[in-house]
Amino acid sequence: MGNQQYLKMNKIRFAIIGCGSIAQRHALHANNYGELVAVCDIAQEKADALAEKYQAKAFYAIEELLLQEKNIDVVVICTPNGLHATQSIQSLHAGFHVLVEKPMAITTNDCEAMMQAAIKAGKQIFTVKQNRFNPPIAALKKVIDQNKLGQLYSFQLSCFWNRPADYYLNSWHGTDLDGGVLYTQFSHFIDLIYWLFGDLTSVKAITKNFAHQTQMLGEDSGVVIVELHNGAIGTINYSVNTKHKNAEGSLTIIAEHLTLKIGGEYLNTVAYQQGSGIQLFDIVSEQPPNEYGSYQGSMSNHHQVYENLVQTLQLGLPYYATAYEAMKTVEIIERIYRSAKNWNHGISTQTSEYP
Repeated sequence: MGNQQYLKMNKIRFAIIGCGSIAQRHALHANNYGELVAVCDIAQEKADALAEKYQAKAFYAIEELLLQEKNIDVVVICTPNGLHATQSIQSLHAGFHVLVEKPMAITTNDCEAMMQAAIKAGKQIFTVKQNRFNPPIAALKKVIDQNKLGQLYSFQLSCFWNRPADYYLNSWHGTDLDGGVLYTQFSHFIDLIYWLFGDLTSVKAITKNFAHQTQMLGEDSGVVIVELHNGAIGTINYSVNTKHKNAEGSLTIIAEHLTLKIGGEYLNTVAYQQGSGIQLFDIVSEQPPNEYGSYQGSMSNHHQVYENLVQTLQLGLPYYATAYEAMKTVEIIERIYRSAKNWNHGISTQTSEYP
């Protein structure tokens, strides 16, 4: 019996917590790669609408769903960032696997608690890191894993997006439940730095809020200088102040054997490449970004997330991103914000290093 036939005969059953914008994407793929049997949102009209679309059962409190609906395998957490930890732990304690949207949580301590809860329950935490599936990024990872890059000298990560005022109107975005721009908009990009190049030894950051002071807590722009364990240096320049729409999501690397810029609005094209013996990047992704009405997100690779998750649970194949890696993304963002806080308070620090 082939893998595809096996997967169709043994459907994974999903429940979704939180029926907002990103949940629509999850619902589509949960139903394509398994069966969506339940949804939950404190806004009853949202839960009812999503449930009706997929013939699922609607709940209006996570406690009710976890207590009453036992015919599920995976709980998908699509709620505000600050609720991810609590709701993931509740779902794990109830005996279900968890797929949690980015970011895993907004503190490292919460991530550690989630992983401990998974171990205790004998269940898995799956995370969403869909930018790893972008074809140019996947090609670069292959070059790095084959040791063809040589020494990495430096990199530049640029994240220039647009988030209009109405994005924050009557929303959890920009509140304490958000955590900051790096969590909500650009955690996928931070993940790629760790996944491709390894950990950081030092971080120096400046952040400011130029255009959203009445709409959001935290920053709308930032500049970060980092040094990696492998000795390379890099910068991260980000903003949600571009006019009208997203402008750029790019990664430029300068290495011993390759100079490369992966560009586009969300790391989906190759702007240029220079190097001898490496010609693996004649790739332009046809996959569109996630659409949210007045704004766009990262490339829509959630179908590959679900395919990988189902194969992990049913065929025992390794999942493409570990909970530990997701925690490292949160840890790096925490370090960036801690450095920026020190800068803003006039504390002179040469570096923000691990103890």
